[in-house]
Amino acid sequence: MSGATILPHGGTLVNRWATDKERQEWTREIKTLKRITLTRREISDLEMIGVGAFSPLEGFMGEADYRGTRERMRLANGLPWTIPVTLSATKEKERELHAGDDIVLMEDGDRPLGILHLAEKFTYDKEREAAEVYGTTEAAHPGVRVVYDQGDIYLGGKITLLERPKEIPFADHRLDPLETRALFIERGWKRIVAFQTRNPVHRAHEYIQKCALEIVDGLLLHPLVGETKGDDIPADVRMQCYKVLLAKYYPKDRTVLSVLPANMRYAGPREAIFHAIIRKNYGCTHFIVGRDHAGVGSYYGTYDAHYIFDNFTAEEMTITPLFFDHTFFCKVCDSMASAKTCPHPPTEHVTLSGTKVREKLAAGERPPKEFSRPEVADVLINSMRR
Repeated sequence: MSGATILPHGGTLVNRWATDKERQEWTREIKTLKRITLTRREISDLEMIGVGAFSPLEGFMGEADYRGTRERMRLANGLPWTIPVTLSATKEKERELHAGDDIVLMEDGDRPLGILHLAEKFTYDKEREAAEVYGTTEAAHPGVRVVYDQGDIYLGGKITLLERPKEIPFADHRLDPLETRALFIERGWKRIVAFQTRNPVHRAHEYIQKCALEIVDGLLLHPLVGETKGDDIPADVRMQCYKVLLAKYYPKDRTVLSVLPANMRYAGPREAIFHAIIRKNYGCTHFIVGRDHAGVGSYYGTYDAHYIFDNFTAEEMTITPLFFDHTFFCKVCDSMASAKTCPHPPTEHVTLSGTKVREKLAAGERPPKEFSRPEVADVLINSMRR
């Protein structure tokens, strides 16, 4: 349907946007309907479902898809899917809601964003979801904390999207799956690699992106700008970093910067699959999977996000993962390298801990140019001064 070289996950790009006529009809009905106020993550998920980024999902998961995802990393129909996309409610709220109800989904309690066509309600085991999806039951894990803090009942059903959230950051760098697919066709790109990031791009990232660019037609730099951990670098600072880097060091005709308004789950290997599926829906044919993708703390092994792809065939995923080792600047090679390409000991590598980098930036010092481009370092220094 899209004309792109790769079909969306499940074969069809979902569109749950209300038509103008439907929006007018729902606007008249809303005052008579029950309502639920969404969390920031649920708002993000609602939009991602509505625009097709979570294809083939047409709404929040029912029990069969939820259990299949949690237990087997597959939807009820067998399609690969690794992260539950759910809407919770408290037991008190759930008693007011019945299958067949149309429920208004609210932002901040006063702004209707969509309608949930409630099909089912079901209970779930929070600790089991934490253990199977996140690999831990520790509340210190940010994804697990969300599960523990939410309601005890899940509400499943298709959605109708009425409006986007009131705050649309980076509107000039925001493309829906239909738009990225159209752009790739316009540029004549048939092989597109996506790069997921929630951090500023440093030289190691740049190296693996450019390695990937050697074998494809274009790069989609797709930073996640939904809700992240409090100690992650703010999205506006990250965007400044990407812009100064792309302006000087990347081919403009082979690179697209577009934000992803999804929220991080910090689910490590399962989220690597999830992120690959999302980029497939945006029209990408390849996806970069680096070291400790979507990880947090020490919950996941360094390359668990690579190994998890062995659970799925190339035919059912269709998007091609590109696995990259830890990369660094080697003083003997006098170039960027990885353990796969460099024979020299770690003492010859320019590597810095996150703590050391933050100390330098806070002191107004640029990290070594082999670690970070000076333009990126200057953006980070200025942000820390503010």
